Amino acid sequence: MPTWGIILIVVGVLLLIIAGIYNSLVTLRNNRENAFADIDVQLKQRHDLVPQLMGAVKGYMQHERGTFEAITQARQKAISASSINDKIAAETELTTALSGLSIQVEAYPDLKANQNFMQLQNELSDIENKLAAVRRFFNGATKELNIAVQKFPNVLFAGMFGFKTEPMFDLGDTQRAVMDKAPEVKF
Repeated sequence: MPTWGIILIVVGVLLLIIAGIYNSLVTLRNNRENAFADIDVQLKQRHDLVPQLMGAVKGYMQHERGTFEAITQARQKAISASSINDKIAAETELTTALSGLSIQVEAYPDLKANQNFMQLQNELSDIENKLAAVRRFFNGATKELNIAVQKFPNVLFAGMFGFKTEPMFDLGDTQRAVMDKAPEVKF
């Protein structure tokens, strides 16, 4: 077999390997974007529920204006965020603001007994549980993509094709500090 024939075979095999790497990275990126679309559905429900919850609470908490403003601003940022990374940052801020509302509500026993508020609170809790599940799926898809981008020989071509490691959807430092605190039990 002539030398140019061997060269063509080697080049052909290399092109097939590069095409395989590219296709697997595209698949993983699309899986990550699809996982975030599932998060978007839950976030839309949460964004729609927040004004109802705030409306139910406002009558009881007229003087807690700062909490409402923080939630309103965080919700608006979350709605207007366009990229996945911007949405992650905005949603972390909204989650923090909503946890501030929960802390404020503790001071109003009549509010906690209000049926409308309880229903909205249960719906919000359900959405938060669903969000936690889809975030785990998203983070799994992100982890797969990040590993593929960093593995050899993919790392040689990933940058050329515009692939990079992507951030996880985590709690953020503020929420992590709240979650690390032991719950307060009152009788």
